[in-house]
Amino acid sequence: MASGWSTTRLDVLRRVMSGYVERGQVPGIVVDLHRRGHVVSEVFGTSELGGATPMAHDTIFRISSLTKPITAAATMLLAEECRLALDDPVATWLPELGGVRVLRDPAGPVDDTVALSRPITVRDLLTYTYGFGLDLGLAAGGAPIVRAEGDLHLGVIGPPDPSVPHRPDEWIRLLGTLPLMYQPGERWLYNTSAAVLSVLVARASGQPFEQFLSERLFGPLGMVDTAFSVPPADLRRFTPQYAIDEASGATVVDDPVDGGWSTPPAFPNGAAGLVSTATDYGAFGEMMLRSGAHGHGRILARPTVEVMTTDHLSTAQRSSGAPILDAGRGWGLGLAVVRDRTGIAAVPGRFGWDGGLGSSWYADPVNELSAVLMTPHRLDTPVHWNLLNDFWTCVYQALDD
Repeated sequence: MASGWSTTRLDVLRRVMSGYVERGQVPGIVVDLHRRGHVVSEVFGTSELGGATPMAHDTIFRISSLTKPITAAATMLLAEECRLALDDPVATWLPELGGVRVLRDPAGPVDDTVALSRPITVRDLLTYTYGFGLDLGLAAGGAPIVRAEGDLHLGVIGPPDPSVPHRPDEWIRLLGTLPLMYQPGERWLYNTSAAVLSVLVARASGQPFEQFLSERLFGPLGMVDTAFSVPPADLRRFTPQYAIDEASGATVVDDPVDGGWSTPPAFPNGAAGLVSTATDYGAFGEMMLRSGAHGHGRILARPTVEVMTTDHLSTAQRSSGAPILDAGRGWGLGLAVVRDRTGIAAVPGRFGWDGGLGSSWYADPVNELSAVLMTPHRLDTPVHWNLLNDFWTCVYQALDD
């Protein structure tokens, strides 16, 4: 087909996605597929379990970690303008991190520390190797540093939490009172780096982070529903967030429509704080697929997107990221990069990420493809990771060259 899609094979995607809704595993799904200038948008189910309001192309979702590639793009806009450089010390803008210490033993007491082996750089933040973040082993073992972070209510080691009480300057000050878990460059650690970039972008640009995103990315891309909260007039298009109750196994509301994302947060978190629609994120994804071009203009330069979508990790750093950064994937600047041909959708050079509250986006330059899935259900049980695997399998089997 001229569109690059097989009509018959797209029916397979529709059948499989509808099955998740019909079995009651998710209330609804929205998908947005871009290929060669053609867009396929599909909606399934309703915005609430047992509800009557159908999912729509403009339904608003919590996109959680799909915030991370947007934060990286914002950082690279500043790099293009020479307002920062990848190997600049972050202490230039974040002096709170200039004098941090490093735990002698990551699982040991928080006051048993050594000096930094070298300054933390902007590159360390973008590659998630600056030395602090989600370490599943430390979290499972109740390490003192994990408890200390929780006591400060920084919201960087657990699930997305818009109720973090600190404004950005206070947030980075408190983070700077904690030692790093590891030396800069030693390990890949999830999540915290992107939150730190929120403050870095604000200070380097001289604007609040949310204002910079709105003016430099969301406005030019037409992402009219992407923000850190949902305005009251748009709550009718928002969805409750669902999760599995550990005790009963039942699907329950984890965050209501008028819950955590219904008011602007004190800390606009560049790691997992945004809401968006499949249509909005599709615009961002297509811009990245087109190496920074959008419409008749340009958001990012082609070389900028190329450096963002190149794996920057060493073998040891990739290994330290397991299981979050699974086999066959590396990490560019703020997003994952597929390295190995391990499955139907695992095309080397494909880049993107998944959001733990039910979203997924990847772009594939080889197949000229960018696709988004959104659903209001936390992806923390096997059935929902199956949903993502099935979605991407269905996308790729529907290609028609």
